[in-house]
Amino acid sequence: MFDYPVILKAQPEGGFVATFPDIPEAITQGEDEADALCHAVDALESALSFYIDDRKPLPVPSDPGGLPTVCPSPLESIKLAIYSEMLAQGIRKAELARRLGWKAPQVDRLFDLTHASKIEQMELAAKALGRHINMTLV
Repeated sequence: MFDYPVILKAQPEGGFVATFPDIPEAITQGEDEADALCHAVDALESALSFYIDDRKPLPVPSDPGGLPTVCPSPLESIKLAIYSEMLAQGIRKAELARRLGWKAPQVDRLFDLTHASKIEQMELAAKALGRHINMTLV
C-alpha cells in the first residue's frame, strides 16, 4: 500500500543517492545500493511524518516501472493507513479523540511515526473509523 519507488543514482565520489519521485522531500545516501535502500526507509518515514504534521494527504505511490521500492515498517504503515482513512472521512484528530475517549496527546502519539504505539491502540482507532486492521504475511 505504501511501496514507493526509489531512484538510486551512483555518485562519482562513491556511494549512491536515493530519491523518491513521489516524495521530493525524501533524499538520502548510502555506501552501496543496499545501504542506500536501508537509509531510504528512514528518509521515507521522516518525509511522510512531515505530511502528517502539516495535515496533508499522503502522496500516492506511483508505478515503480522497474525501480526498487521501499515502504515504511509495518507499524508505521498501519499508522499511515489510519491517518489516510481519517483524512478520507474528513475526520479531524479532535473528533477521533472524542470517539475514542482519549486526550489529544494520545491521538498525536498514534500518528507520531517515531512513537512505538501498541497495536491494540491502532485497532481501536481503526474501529472508531469503521475499519479493521488486516495484516498479511507474504
